[in-house]
Amino acid sequence: MRKPIIAGNWKMYKTATEAKQFVEKVNGLVPAADKVDAVVCAPALFLAQLVVSAENSPLQIGAQTMSEQDEGAYTGEISPVQLTDIGVKYVIIGHSERRQYFNETDESANQKVKAAFTHGLVPILCVGETLEQRENGETGSVVEAQVEKGVAGLTEQQITQLVIAYEPIWAIGTGKTATAEDANEVCGIIRKKVASLYQNEAAEQLRIQYGGSVKPANVDELMAMEHIDGALVGGASLEAESFVKLLEAGSHA
Repeated sequence: MRKPIIAGNWKMYKTATEAKQFVEKVNGLVPAADKVDAVVCAPALFLAQLVVSAENSPLQIGAQTMSEQDEGAYTGEISPVQLTDIGVKYVIIGHSERRQYFNETDESANQKVKAAFTHGLVPILCVGETLEQRENGETGSVVEAQVEKGVAGLTEQQITQLVIAYEPIWAIGTGKTATAEDANEVCGIIRKKVASLYQNEAAEQLRIQYGGSVKPANVDELMAMEHIDGALVGGASLEAESFVKLLEAGSHA
């Protein structure tokens, strides 16, 4: 059985003070680590502070992106070495906003996924289609291509440790959500694609999240689906109360 994973993506929200207050509110309310993996992916400025704030909690801290390089003359970038040194455990890779605004590609995402594994980070690889692609019936082919390029060169063991987040671009921050059935169908396509590239056993262990306007009101229905193992959550992860409700739903899935 795959352990659910609920990850909050704060994007460019919260100050360091607000972030610390958030963790202080949820500490003691996070379900046990054997029930659900609880993750907050925060702005890089205060990752180190949050790792310390959450050290007595099952809550894990993740980054929202990183460089594929270990070090070097890359002004403004953050390396996997730096992240692991401060105790970060997860990193989001290839989010649609990174692809749209910062020219990230399937190939760069693949390099970052490999770098994350090299340094002991758990990568959350994001895939998803635009509204135009969905309306043209291209969802399956687009997502399959993103998955194939994103996981290229990984070992079967790495596949079992990877997290893939299916985030239809048209549902991110719009209030629109794919139906649970639609989301499950695409997550099933992802699992089937991975099974075609690796062994079925590895694909069955792979955890697949859904992301796109997930909130306490719809998380139970999503989590009840066969191929949905968690959620990558934006707005609903910014408030401690709603985030805890999401974690509770994950722990009961």
